[in-house]
Amino acid sequence: MSDTGDWCLIESDPGVFTELIRKFQVQGTQVEEVWSLDEQTLEDLKPVYGLIFLFKWQGGNDSSKLHPDANLLIDEQVYFAKQVINNACATQAILSILLNSPFIKLGQELESYKDFTKDFDPYDKGLAITNSELMRSVHNSFARSDPFVSDSQNNDAEKDDLFHFISYVPINGALFELDGLSAGPVNLGPCTEEDWLKKVRPVIQERMARYTSAEIRFNLMALIKNREDLYRERISELDILIQNARNGNEEQEVVRLIGEKHSLLHKIDLEKEKFRKYERDNSLRRHNFIPLIYKLLQILAEHGCLQAQIEYAKKEAEKRKKELVEKKKKGE
Repeated sequence: MSDTGDWCLIESDPGVFTELIRKFQVQGTQVEEVWSLDEQTLEDLKPVYGLIFLFKWQGGNDSSKLHPDANLLIDEQVYFAKQVINNACATQAILSILLNSPFIKLGQELESYKDFTKDFDPYDKGLAITNSELMRSVHNSFARSDPFVSDSQNNDAEKDDLFHFISYVPINGALFELDGLSAGPVNLGPCTEEDWLKKVRPVIQERMARYTSAEIRFNLMALIKNREDLYRERISELDILIQNARNGNEEQEVVRLIGEKHSLLHKIDLEKEKFRKYERDNSLRRHNFIPLIYKLLQILAEHGCLQAQIEYAKKEAEKRKKELVEKKKKGE
């Protein structure tokens, strides 16, 4: 795999991934963080088109080797691309779901790309992603503004903490693990749209169990149907049911259905607020705050307050360091 080229690192965040997908001109979807693998949590997210799992990458590990009994034959029905450049795994994990789910309406750009590359081998598909101006520009639109250039070539500490994204997707009656660093798509066995989330749960849990108990840096996100669209579809159904109940003089049923409708309208308001927050947060991610910080430090220095603040910060840092040492001694 080649070096980072001009692909930046992007944050594992549902707001980032949701906007990234929209920039691909894909409508009707969103990404939600999955806080628990329990059955009810996953049930509440349905319909789920695929899962994106982030974990600490252990160099040189082909994840397909974790499934020695799995079928690694390239299935023509599965869109699988090798990852040929660093930092592209987040976008590739998203594309693995978008390009394999029959329930997602791709925009014109992705439809054309999928049709153009459908007969490519996995390596050439990876090259096509890397060389796509659309995918690279959308991916890099989430680069954090950073005026400092770090020497990643000599930063061994950074190399010790590399993270990687993979996807889990139900495709044509089988559950697949799609990892651009693997030898091929990993067929984890038969599944249905109803039970694939139940079957993927132990697979993810087993992956997490391979790390020490101290390693908690995992992240799981679900690519799901847009909640507002889902709620509005249900409201349309409720309007018909309410009218039918009124025609039948079923007053209690009318009250119940109206209550459900009001609950859904409230959820729509919450979704709109959440998306406004996503937009604001993504804007802040791109903003360069260095000039503001520099100006604040300059004003503090001009008023003779900077040195006092520096000394205070040093004392607080030392205090926290001692508290951490004490906690470790007590085994907390």
